[in-house]
Amino acid sequence: MHVQIVSFRRAQVFKSLHNTGRHLTNVTFAKPSNRDRPMKHILLASTLLLAACSQAETTADAAEPNPQAAAETPSKPNITSQDLGGGFHILVGPGGNIGVSTGADGVYMIDDKFARFGQEIIDVVATLSDKPITYVLNTHHHGDHSGANVEMKAVGATVVAHDNVRARMGISYMNEAFGRQQDARPAGLWPTLTFSEELTLWFNGDEVRTIHTPAGHTDGDTIVHFVEANIVHLGDNFFNGSLPFVDVDSGGTIQGMINAQQIAYDLSNDATRVIPGHGALSTKAELRASIKRLQAIHDRVKARKDAGESLEAIVAADPLADMTELEGFMKKGDVIKATWRSLDSK
Repeated sequence: MHVQIVSFRRAQVFKSLHNTGRHLTNVTFAKPSNRDRPMKHILLASTLLLAACSQAETTADAAEPNPQAAAETPSKPNITSQDLGGGFHILVGPGGNIGVSTGADGVYMIDDKFARFGQEIIDVVATLSDKPITYVLNTHHHGDHSGANVEMKAVGATVVAHDNVRARMGISYMNEAFGRQQDARPAGLWPTLTFSEELTLWFNGDEVRTIHTPAGHTDGDTIVHFVEANIVHLGDNFFNGSLPFVDVDSGGTIQGMINAQQIAYDLSNDATRVIPGHGALSTKAELRASIKRLQAIHDRVKARKDAGESLEAIVAADPLADMTELEGFMKKGDVIKATWRSLDSK
């Protein structure tokens, strides 16, 4: 049976946070029963958008930062799957980690990497399930997590994301951190179902909660919690085993990333499988270590900034010297600069 009933409600953890004032799009609200009056039920309108697309990456995707620029060779598959049991899988390879739920209701995917991997992703998923890809949730707008949206729509998937993901995709802006103009992305890539705070879908026998985490990696990030399966996907709010990327030019802040990881930590127990945006499958204990590390970055930079030190002086002082081994896509100086800038964000 194709399940389309979901609930939309204000998450308790965000009651004190700023309400974006945006609204769900492409949905129809059903009148709640007395028993269900505390929450609104919405009927997801399955969206099939057939769009002509090139096999090559779009210009916007190419311009997005790629923290996992792994080599691609024709002799080896770029996308491989890791079985978590119970119909759950992770697809790994260049770009962000993809979470996949398979079952009687279809396939629910979290993120879809770059456009050039769209068909390969579809082919890999076909080996995991004979059901269609029903929903694709973009954890945020970056091209290494949403680049194959066109390809997913072409096979019948509805692309879901926070309001700000659609908004970000539709605007051009200057990315000061990378010193380049980020052009608006083609409308075919935009999500067709958006939400403002929390969206819950009952799918493949599980309660799937999508929770907006304001001003974390970006201003449109989502944590996905599979309640029964005990799996949490954080998107790029969590870089496992490497320094964090706070995209200040897209509304991200170091404090918001700390808050997002804390929310995921509170949802977890010792048996929870934690899927990061980049890096290996993780645990609650490793997430706790990441929170402590992010807090240390925040506190060290803030203390020096509050003392009147210039950004250049702080970078030269190397307050993150003990984190050198975590350098990769992001260097210590990059993280210090992003933290400095995000401390001024409201």
